Amino acid sequence: MAQPKRTLTTRTREGALARYRVMAYVVGVLLLVVFASIPFGSVESVVGPLHGALYIVYLITVVDVFVRFRLRLLDLVAMVAGGWVPFLAFVVERWMRRRLAPATSSSTT
Repeated sequence: MAQPKRTLTTRTREGALARYRVMAYVVGVLLLVVFASIPFGSVESVVGPLHGALYIVYLITVVDVFVRFRLRLLDLVAMVAGGWVPFLAFVVERWMRRRLAPATSSSTT
């Protein structure tokens, strides 16, 4: 069976979703490290600002996915909160991947 033709829009959507997934894991892991390092002030003073800087990059990828896939406001809020609540980034990433993966593989717009 022939594969559907991948258009430029499909590739940019796939790229946006891939960037979001990578940043969700990076920010999620760093958030866990920040919470685990709270008792150790010197470690937290290094990891905390790193997480903050990468959270800004994560927000950029979230807005990119939000715009490209025309998501609901609730989806945006859930993705943004993924960088604040430990383990939520992993849950929301999996939820979004399952929800948006069919849109990237069969989209022709």
